[in-house]
Amino acid sequence: MADHLARAVELALRGPAHGPNPRVGCVLVAPDGTVLGEGWHRGAGTPHAEPAALDDARDRGHDVTGATAYVTLEPCSHTGRTGPCTDALTRAGVAAVRYAVEDPNPLAAGGGEVLRSRGIDATYAPSRAAWEVNRRWLGAVAHGRPWVIAKWAQTLDGRTAAADGTSFWVTGEEARAHAHGVRAEVDAILVGTGTVRADDPALSARPPHVAEPHQPLRAVMGMSDTFGAKVWHDENAIAIRSHDPHEALAALEAREVRTVVVEGGGTVTTAFLRAGLVDEVHAYIAPAILGSGTNAVGDLGIGTMGGALRGQDVTATALGVDTLVTAFFQRGPQ
Repeated sequence: MADHLARAVELALRGPAHGPNPRVGCVLVAPDGTVLGEGWHRGAGTPHAEPAALDDARDRGHDVTGATAYVTLEPCSHTGRTGPCTDALTRAGVAAVRYAVEDPNPLAAGGGEVLRSRGIDATYAPSRAAWEVNRRWLGAVAHGRPWVIAKWAQTLDGRTAAADGTSFWVTGEEARAHAHGVRAEVDAILVGTGTVRADDPALSARPPHVAEPHQPLRAVMGMSDTFGAKVWHDENAIAIRSHDPHEALAALEAREVRTVVVEGGGTVTTAFLRAGLVDEVHAYIAPAILGSGTNAVGDLGIGTMGGALRGQDVTATALGVDTLVTAFFQRGPQ
């Protein structure tokens, strides 16, 4: 079973990281262990992983009656852009289902129980690897708002800009390329009007060696007018007339945004941290020292070391001469 679920995870990773739907993989296996079909979800509006695997099995000329479906996420039991996966599996005559993550979406959850009520042996088989694939999506659904990644580039002494305001470039090419890769995997980028006025950023995803990367929604929050800035070069951008992070996330949630990178400036980043709305931090640290300038994060109202925000599942990745520190602030399964 573990091998088939591991394969389902590999398939899930072929799907897009961005978009309103989770990444899901499915493997259909005959009682004798023969793989009958494989599928994964290719994005909103396309067949889910289970129907895709059923189609693959049919194309191969296989009968899936009595087969076991290994799926990274509990099969859905509702009609959205596509029909319920529970119905597709039932009609196909699948005898058993092993799903690695329970679906937290109240609209789609309960597929396991639906299958069991129909006499199908549906069993929850937890997998950390399968959970990791959709960590951000699962967190967004569970909290009813987009998953927030706070991203900044800083010097060793925590500065994002020099005393004269210059900030190009804090980090090197490798770190910037990685940040563009993250942009291409999320649904939105959010900055404040101050950043737009100071830097006039394009807020586009430009990962190297990718001809046509996904371009996230560009969001600017604040009350100042930024008309004429590069961020408004097409309609894939919104102005959020508020300084309240909760209102900003509500506006993005209304557009089915599941993941957003908050790129600052420091005032906006601090506001999200103070509100307890940061789920993940990407801190790109350059081996440079300024001694003065703009701090990456402002006052959070924390007066003692015991009150410090502490990340979980922390990693440090070398990117050229720079280091990316990633930390999560939503605890995963233990």
